[in-house]
Amino acid sequence: MTTASWTLRCSACDTPAALERASLCGACGQPLFARYAPVATTTELRPRWDMWRYAPFMPLLEGEAPVTLGEGLTPLIECQPLADAVGVRRLWIKDEAQNPTASFKARGMSAAVTRARAEGFPGLVVPTAGNAGAALAAYGAAAGMKVRVYAPRTTPRPILDTIDAMGAELIRIDGHIGDAGKLALAYAAESGYFAISTLREPYRVEGMKTMGFEMAEQLGWRVPDVVVYPTGGGEGTVGIWKALQELAAGGWIPADRVQPQYVVAQAAGCAPIARAFAAGADRAEPWVDPVTYASGLRVPSPLGDRVLLRVLRDTQGVAGTATEEAIRDWTFRLATATGIDAAPEGGCALSVLRDAVVAGRIASDAEVVVYNTGSGASYRA
Repeated sequence: MTTASWTLRCSACDTPAALERASLCGACGQPLFARYAPVATTTELRPRWDMWRYAPFMPLLEGEAPVTLGEGLTPLIECQPLADAVGVRRLWIKDEAQNPTASFKARGMSAAVTRARAEGFPGLVVPTAGNAGAALAAYGAAAGMKVRVYAPRTTPRPILDTIDAMGAELIRIDGHIGDAGKLALAYAAESGYFAISTLREPYRVEGMKTMGFEMAEQLGWRVPDVVVYPTGGGEGTVGIWKALQELAAGGWIPADRVQPQYVVAQAAGCAPIARAFAAGADRAEPWVDPVTYASGLRVPSPLGDRVLLRVLRDTQGVAGTATEEAIRDWTFRLATATGIDAAPEGGCALSVLRDAVVAGRIASDAEVVVYNTGSGASYRA
């Protein structure tokens, strides 16, 4: 048997965990992280044009073929008119809509389904506010594995149609993603399916971190001043932070600028992280009655709250909110300034960035990368 190049340890208490059937830390219930020996700059990245270009940093066994649909290597598009509109020196949009299944979720599912297939799980189950379900349905099909998806009835119809089109078993529920999560976990316990929920297992974030690798490489192996990420469960921000830690350990990026200032953008109708950060809390209380048409932001009780709040404080970060009107306005501005068919999550990110600049929390001479996490087409019936 090939020896794995990674270990698993708790993100909070550093307790080690077994690789098989990995979920949360058995000691404190917090998310597990994969840990690797530093990857030196003498290591060659793979000559392939998807996220598995970064295989030396990834949970992949020697000789193992990942489950892939060509995810990753999304464009980083500079837009001076948007930089001027929000009040910063330079601004790039990292357009994750150009992934398979039209969102950043493709990255996490590629990594998680690769490990689930290797461990011989009989199937895969996920709760979703939308894009995660579509991505798991696609990657499960690519792996030849059964998939069950629990989704709120309020999930955008085009996303539900994608799940159906991929042959997954779709269970529509009344309620929000937290309610779907309880049903998914119960089904996993009953069926033996692998539960692929945000940060509940350690491999989705390994796919998400490739956004950080790409950003650094596309900028010439350097880090911007600010990264703005629209945040539901928090896996994207945590993944980018983890990637930059790993790049710094191997000397890929300068030691004097390892992490940017992170900006977490949430909808005003569902903002548990922004509320906790403003209160100086180390964890987020569940948000009652979450409401926003940006379905990816409708996550009332993110499991990664403690990790995410720690990242924000360690990087002098910002957590802000946008109203529904502001989300729609800035989504339109993003699309008309760049030609990117942006999801409302991307508009939320720009709105929160603008507010942070006006408030003096982001410098006007900053270089900023904003993540557009999905496609606007997913929201149009």
